[in-house]
Amino acid sequence: MVSADQIEDCQERGWIVVVPEHRLCPQVDILQGPVSDCRDLLDWIYAGGLDEELASSGATSPFKVDDKRVVTFGTSSGGTLALTLGFDVKRPVVAILDLYGATNFQDSFWTQSLTFMKPPECSESFMSQVYEEKPVPIQGGLSLEGQTEDGKPPPMGPRTAFTMTHIAKGTLLDVCYPSKDWKKIDACLNVAPEFPPTCIVHGLEDKMVPPFLSRTLCRRLEEEGVRSQFIDVPGEGHTFAGKMSKGSRTWDLQRKGFDFLESIIGR
Repeated sequence: MVSADQIEDCQERGWIVVVPEHRLCPQVDILQGPVSDCRDLLDWIYAGGLDEELASSGATSPFKVDDKRVVTFGTSSGGTLALTLGFDVKRPVVAILDLYGATNFQDSFWTQSLTFMKPPECSESFMSQVYEEKPVPIQGGLSLEGQTEDGKPPPMGPRTAFTMTHIAKGTLLDVCYPSKDWKKIDACLNVAPEFPPTCIVHGLEDKMVPPFLSRTLCRRLEEEGVRSQFIDVPGEGHTFAGKMSKGSRTWDLQRKGFDFLESIIGR
């Protein structure tokens, strides 16, 4: 679910790339599952776990983590998770690249029906099968981008039907974070002067996560004096990272986000 071209770009800059898996909602909520799992991964990296993993294989043994230059990036829900590594953690990342991540959850947008989306015609009993999956799955999920692991259109199984229905009805957060304790997961409510430098990249035609939500976060960063950058991507909606062609205008624009990270940590 991560663009191979983006990973290659990072590797060409001399960076080690770690792509995490995490437990999926709704059996666990956003904080207990995805956020906690990614924060645990960050702790593991800082504690030397990744160095041990690299040393265990001859192919990766020449590499070692520079724990003073750990950064994070993600698209859509991954952008949200990247932002959560900047607050309420023992040791935050050095910089963040958020590509159209969901944020500003107090805004009324998150409870509105998306009229351009038609929910699948599935019964409640069919969709409720997601609550019966054991153990809590870490694969087979559907991001807000609608991508699957193999890049093909998702089959209309219970999990896909559940996700698309709640996105269309504006009830996704009701089932994935019923406590609505937004301060624990929303970067907008946690920006302070010590928040990591953050770059936000957003498609101007995004209807799934409209750009104004990210702009609110950017204003908060600016108000607190946090080094930040906002990159508009004209003509692109919510799925552009998974569909962009290397060397295109979209590729060049989003790549400035990785340049932002590099300006902070170098090569």
